[in-house]
Amino acid sequence: MNSSETNCNKCRKDFSTEPRQLSHKAQYCHFFSRTCQLPKGSRKLSQAKIEGMLDRELIRTQPEAVKAGIARKRLDTSIVDEFSRVDTEYRKVRTENDEARAESNRFSKSIGQLMAQGKREEAEEAKAKSKALKDAATDGEERERELEAALRRIELEMPNLPHESVPDGKTEDENVVVRTWGEQPVFSEAPQAHWDIAERLSLLDLPRGAKISGSGFAVYTGAGARLQRALFTFMIDHQTLRNGYREIYPPYLVNRASLVGTGNLPKFEDDLYKADEDLYLIPTAEVPLTNLYRDEILDASDLTIKLAGYSGCFRKEAGAAGKDTRGLLRIHQFDKVELVKFSLPENSYEELESLTADAEGVLQALGLHYRVIEICTGDIGAKGSKQYDVEVWSPGVGRYLEISSCSNFEAYQSRRANIRFRRAQGDKPEHVHILNGSGLATPRLFSAILESFQQPDGSVLLPEALRPYVGFERLGG
Repeated sequence: MNSSETNCNKCRKDFSTEPRQLSHKAQYCHFFSRTCQLPKGSRKLSQAKIEGMLDRELIRTQPEAVKAGIARKRLDTSIVDEFSRVDTEYRKVRTENDEARAESNRFSKSIGQLMAQGKREEAEEAKAKSKALKDAATDGEERERELEAALRRIELEMPNLPHESVPDGKTEDENVVVRTWGEQPVFSEAPQAHWDIAERLSLLDLPRGAKISGSGFAVYTGAGARLQRALFTFMIDHQTLRNGYREIYPPYLVNRASLVGTGNLPKFEDDLYKADEDLYLIPTAEVPLTNLYRDEILDASDLTIKLAGYSGCFRKEAGAAGKDTRGLLRIHQFDKVELVKFSLPENSYEELESLTADAEGVLQALGLHYRVIEICTGDIGAKGSKQYDVEVWSPGVGRYLEISSCSNFEAYQSRRANIRFRRAQGDKPEHVHILNGSGLATPRLFSAILESFQQPDGSVLLPEALRPYVGFERLGG
C-alpha cells in the first residue's frame, strides 16, 4: 500500500481512486468508518483495515478487499462482480441521461433567442432536438430506475465483512474458547435431562403444546410457569437496575422495513411467521429495538444508547429441522431479554466486550457454569463483524448450549435502517455502530437451572437470586 498517495495523515490508507477529504477524531477514519488501531510509537497502520459497512463507494473503490473479506467468511464472492457489472451500467446510463437532459436544456434555451433573431426554421429545429433529447432521457430514466432497484437488491444480499481480529476458520469446530466461568456440577448419579425433570415435577406440558399449536411449542404449568415469569423479570431487572440499560417493551409485530433494517429480510424470510402483507411476528426484540431510531439522526452526546427489551420470539427454524428437538432445546416460541447498543464507531469494540460481560452476568448471578466462544469467520454468518457466543453447561444433555450471541454489526444495520448521528452542529451525519446480544433467552436458561441444581431427592434447589422472584426456594421435594 503506497501511503504517499493518500491525503490522510493518520491512517495512511490508499484510497485507490481519488483522494478523500478526511476528518479525524479519536483516530477515527470517516472514509472507512473504523477506528485506526495505531501501533505504539507509529503513525501508520500495520495493515489495511476495511470497513465492515458496505456502502457503494467502498465496493466501487476496493472490490478486491471486499472480496477478501467475504472470502474469509467462506461466502460466495461473485456478488461483488455482480454489483460491479450492474453498477457500471447504472453509472453509464445515469451519465447518458444527465447529458441528454443538459443538451435538451441547452437547445430549449436557444429557442427564444433564435425566434427573437427571426431564425424560425432554426428555432423549430432546436425545438425538435430538445424534445427528442428529453424523450430519450425519459426513456433512459426508466432503465436507470430498474438498475437502481437491481443495485439495491444486490446490496441487501451483500454480507458484512469480518473484523480483522476474528479468527479464521471454516466451521464451528474452529471457534475459539475465550474463557470459562464456574465449575461443572458433580452428581452422584447420572443427571437427568430437563424434559424428564419437568415432566416428573409437572413444570411443562409438551404434548398439550403440540396439540394446541404443533411440535416445537411448550406449555409451562404451575411452578414451571411461575419460574418462567420469574426468569425474564429477574433478567430485565438485572440489565436495567444493575447494568444501566433502558427498559423497552416493544410490539411483537413489525413491518417489512424494520426486518430489512436489521438484515432479517430478504435473506431469512423462510424463518419468519408472516401475519399479513406487511406485518411479521418478531424473531427477537432486536428488530423493534433497533428500528426505534430508523431514519433518525442522533446526537453524539447521547451515545452509547443501551436498550433492554423483553419479548416473545417467534421462529420457524426452517433450517434446523430435526435438530435438538427434545424438550426446550429448540422451540418456535420463547421469551427473551434482548440487549441493543447504539455506539460511536470508535467505541463499538469496547462496547462489545461490555455487552458480552452483561450477558454473562446473568449466569454468574445464578451460579451457572458457562464458557464464552469467539466465533470464527466461517461460522459468524452474513451480518456480523465480530461475535461471541455464551454457552451454558447442560449436565443432563451433556454439552454446552448457546444461550446468547453478542455481535458487533458495525454500520451494517445502521446503513440499512438509516440510523445516523452528528458529532457537532453542522457536522456531516455518520452511521452509528449497532450491537446486540441476548441477555438472556429463557428456554435454555430454564433447562440449565433444572439440570444443574437437581437434587438427590428429585427436587430442584433454585438459585438464591431467583427465590424472591419465584416465592419459594425449591421445585418439588
